[in-house]
Amino acid sequence: MAKREPVSLAMNTRVLFVCMGNICRSPMAEGVFRQLVRQAGLDEVVRVASAGTHAFHVGEPPDKRAQAALLRRGYDIADLRATKVKERDFGDFDMILAMDWDNLAQLQQLAPKTSHHKLQLLMRFATEHETATIADPYYGNVQGFEQALDYIEDACNGLLELAKRRATQVAAA
Repeated sequence: MAKREPVSLAMNTRVLFVCMGNICRSPMAEGVFRQLVRQAGLDEVVRVASAGTHAFHVGEPPDKRAQAALLRRGYDIADLRATKVKERDFGDFDMILAMDWDNLAQLQQLAPKTSHHKLQLLMRFATEHETATIADPYYGNVQGFEQALDYIEDACNGLLELAKRRATQVAAA
């Protein structure tokens, strides 16, 4: 009997990270999670993206301080460009993870009721840090970006465990 390829039957996981302008926290999370997914060999079953609740920076690259913080830890997000959350995102993604309460509230206003179960805070997946949210480092200094990255790495590692479990489950027929 031929051995089946399990990945073809795996449950896909589509994750959208959301902050306000999509130039600091959410692209940082996208970059970290994208690399973790690649290293875990889950590229085929996990889709990762980020967006903002506001259109302030659409088309712009991530904040230079965010890029620098990530580069110091081996992540490259120079290819990313800011986008705004679109109505279709609520159908296209399985998990829509906000960085803080304000962005979660904004998503709850934008999302159809049938998609509210997809909305959560990213820090729900953290295992090392107790905080519920990731503070916006935009108006702060380099340390704010480092702290945001500490939280993001923690939460993304927890999220990866969920993605791995989903990847080994056979999608319901």
